[in-house]
Amino acid sequence: NNNMKKNPGNNNNNNNPTDESAKFASAALSRVGDQSSWESESQQQTFQWARPSDPVIENYDEPCGSEVDQAGNLPETFWLDMCSQIHAGDGLSIVNLQLNPERNTGYNGTHIWNAIYEENCLALDGSASAPMCYEERVLYRLFSGLHTSTTLSIAKNYYPPSKRKGRANWEPNAQYFIDKFADHPEHLRNLHFSYVVLLRALKKASPFLYNYEIKTGDILDDEMATILLRRLLDSTILRSCHDVFTAFDENLMFKEQSTAISLQENFKGVFHNVSSILDCVQCQQCKLHGKMAMLGYGTALKILFLPEGIVGKGSLSRNEIVAFLNTIAKMSESVREVRELTHLYWSTHERLEKSDEGGSIDSIPSSSAAIDGVDVLDAAVGAVSSLANQGLIDESAEAKLIQQAFQRNPELMVLSKHYGNDLRKFLNFLPNLDSQIAAAAGVDSGDPDAIVVGTGLAGLAATLNILDRGGRVTLIEKEHRMGGNSNKASSGINACCPQNATYGDDLETFMKDTTRSAGQSARPHLIETLVGNSESAVQWLKDRVGVDLSMLAQLGGHGHKRTHRPSSGMVGAEVIYNIQRAVKSYEKTENLKILMDTRVVQLVRDEDGSVIGVEAVTTNPKDGDNTTQTLTAPNVVLATGGFASDRSPGSYLEHYRPELMNMPATAGEFSTGDGITLGTSVGAGLVDMDKVQVHPTGWVDPKDPSNPGKVLSGELMRGVGGILINQSGKR
Repeated sequence: NNNMKKNPGNNNNNNNPTDESAKFASAALSRVGDQSSWESESQQQTFQWARPSDPVIENYDEPCGSEVDQAGNLPETFWLDMCSQIHAGDGLSIVNLQLNPERNTGYNGTHIWNAIYEENCLALDGSASAPMCYEERVLYRLFSGLHTSTTLSIAKNYYPPSKRKGRANWEPNAQYFIDKFADHPEHLRNLHFSYVVLLRALKKASPFLYNYEIKTGDILDDEMATILLRRLLDSTILRSCHDVFTAFDENLMFKEQSTAISLQENFKGVFHNVSSILDCVQCQQCKLHGKMAMLGYGTALKILFLPEGIVGKGSLSRNEIVAFLNTIAKMSESVREVRELTHLYWSTHERLEKSDEGGSIDSIPSSSAAIDGVDVLDAAVGAVSSLANQGLIDESAEAKLIQQAFQRNPELMVLSKHYGNDLRKFLNFLPNLDSQIAAAAGVDSGDPDAIVVGTGLAGLAATLNILDRGGRVTLIEKEHRMGGNSNKASSGINACCPQNATYGDDLETFMKDTTRSAGQSARPHLIETLVGNSESAVQWLKDRVGVDLSMLAQLGGHGHKRTHRPSSGMVGAEVIYNIQRAVKSYEKTENLKILMDTRVVQLVRDEDGSVIGVEAVTTNPKDGDNTTQTLTAPNVVLATGGFASDRSPGSYLEHYRPELMNMPATAGEFSTGDGITLGTSVGAGLVDMDKVQVHPTGWVDPKDPSNPGKVLSGELMRGVGGILINQSGKR
């Protein structure tokens, strides 16, 4: 359902906002039209209204009246014409949005956005300087969310293909993204807010949309679209929606009886005027996407404001539905683009840097954040929702805190304004509020941010990263010492780093070597991750952990020297020694608790099935006594799971590779697959369980040659010149 209507030529839509008959005149456009000086001729031409908009919808209904009934209420049909200022003319044609994505066209729309934000004034006394009311804040956040989404699309598709510059496709500009949003995270929050509003509308319209008959003339395409639409409506995120959907509830709008009717009329009038402002966009591609999004917004608001019984056939046109679904997709893609652009930026930067070109295309104005405003309410409800989702407060506490938030409790609102983005501090400070709030919290703030199970390199690396970011960790190890099998690694760590250029190495060659070695088991996306992140992994071990990895060797399967190892000692022992020292340095703070000789026997789940902690048994090494305890945290990291030493009946080794049951292993006796058992107990899936590494060489103790436990004679021995011979001394 990716097609939108577009008219390539002119048509008479009679939507000139300077028409004196317009019931709700546009204040912003009137001021723009009256100004005598312009920055450029093109800017002046922008606001000449001779060329009306390309249409986006098929059907145009006459504006709904606003006659008040005897009870003093507007008619139920009041919101039906929400999209009436985005209407069609003659000569419609089909535009495939997949072939015309939103991207950088070079068009500077700053004046358009300024007009949109200036238009957002619902003040009944006509004063534009008065503080924003709740309804104005809702509109501001929607417009800001659309502005943010547009800016993200530009950043993601910034540089056009160029043979001269070696660009086969459109490429992103992560620096542009940072320049726009590094100092304005609230704009990204407005994007999420807009997404939530759209999802609330989708949830409400689900019964109608689920049985909506799609007819385009292409039976196969119609059936595919129907299946995809129902797949969307059946998704988990919609099933989890509830009346207070974290950040927005349309039922809170227009509550003041004395001003409700005027506010509703002005709200709709402002939306109509902003829709008309998009007529001034001279970039046709920009106008198409802008008007589609406004039509999607208008459809969402229409769905939310109309009574349940009116939402459905007759109230929504086909193109309104198409625009609505495409706008949801647009916001969803924008949320993903934030992550992608952030990752892209930090993959090439060590610290945040702003360019000198900062505000070239558009800048998004910020709204003031009074503690009783919707922004702070958003932060409060969002923080409480996150605490509940992570199991840090129970349902009773969640209900009380939500009630306090909507009652605009001053202490809670101030706390949310300044600490809503830091859940740990938000939770810690809750008891400092009045007794009612403290009672509502009803939680033990002593829980760590994460429980990490296993102290091999994976567990220690996860722990150190969390600690370095100010988090709190409980680290659990069932053995009497840290390191696990990572202690035994001997050969080194493979990475393509700048110094490898001496040997003619590059990422592409590294990927080819790895793919060739993997054979039919190759997983391209995992190989790409391994190779692409190899340099940063080695650099982190050097810089943060302090490991000497100065030696380079060319080992089996590699076309170049790229195996990094210490100049003295084995790599595993060196890495574990240094990283556990870095981790243990946090013991003197309250951020780290280490439990040795402690085995996790069960994952603890809440009523919804979410993992919220572990049940662990600690064995006293002196007397062998066991102590069982339950530990809780919003995150549990399983960094354990090796099973090569478990030869018991029914073991993973017997199940997946029975032919290896009699082969000696270099893994420690503790490798019994505990993490896999824990994960599958809560429904985790398994992959590649039959991929058990078999080494050709190991050290044999002549006094005990049949011992099933061996010491690995690693790849390093052959890499530095060792040769393999049989018992007769022949190669």
